[in-house]
Amino acid sequence: MDTTQRTDQQRSADRRRRELLEAADRVVLRDGPQASMNAIAAEAGITKPILYRHFGDKSGLYAALAKRHTDALLDSLRAALDAPADRRERVEATLDTYLAAIEARPQVYRFLMHPTEGGQTADQGFDGGKHSMPLLRTMGEELATVIEERLDLGPGSQQLARVWGHGIVGMMHAAGDWWLGERPCSRTELVRSLADLLWGRLAAAGDRIGGPGF
Repeated sequence: MDTTQRTDQQRSADRRRRELLEAADRVVLRDGPQASMNAIAAEAGITKPILYRHFGDKSGLYAALAKRHTDALLDSLRAALDAPADRRERVEATLDTYLAAIEARPQVYRFLMHPTEGGQTADQGFDGGKHSMPLLRTMGEELATVIEERLDLGPGSQQLARVWGHGIVGMMHAAGDWWLGERPCSRTELVRSLADLLWGRLAAAGDRIGGPGF
């Protein structure tokens, strides 16, 4: 098989995978954590064995969907952090970006973070926790990198940046999860309250010399 033929086959496989993920997204938007492989296969117009051929099982499909949505969210968070605004405004924009994302697609959020919500899903043996925690870990490491690159935190800056990165992500996740379920206040009020909680040390830290600024 020549290189051109292999490349064409890979492009075709990649395109088909994207189409299947888009079908899965539509089902997740409708069914949330109860989305099943049967429903996704029907939405894509294929049989369940073909879906397994592409993803292995529901955990494989979940991991692919998780990466798809996590990558999109990280891109949005980076854009908020890079916006031409003062530091407080960027902190609030970053918090709001995360909360706006889970508010806009609550069924996707519940599928990713609460895959067994409402009882056993239609597919047995699905361990969502195996994938949902690494999502938060990835976000924490990403934010830690941003903090370390942009802020002068003094001695032990790398460790402190990781503490802050994972701590902020944990706070956003826990507060956002509670807020999405109970809606005790507006998103604007929650953003302001969380930013107030973070602001003391963030306001005091200087920008790292030679860094992009925060």
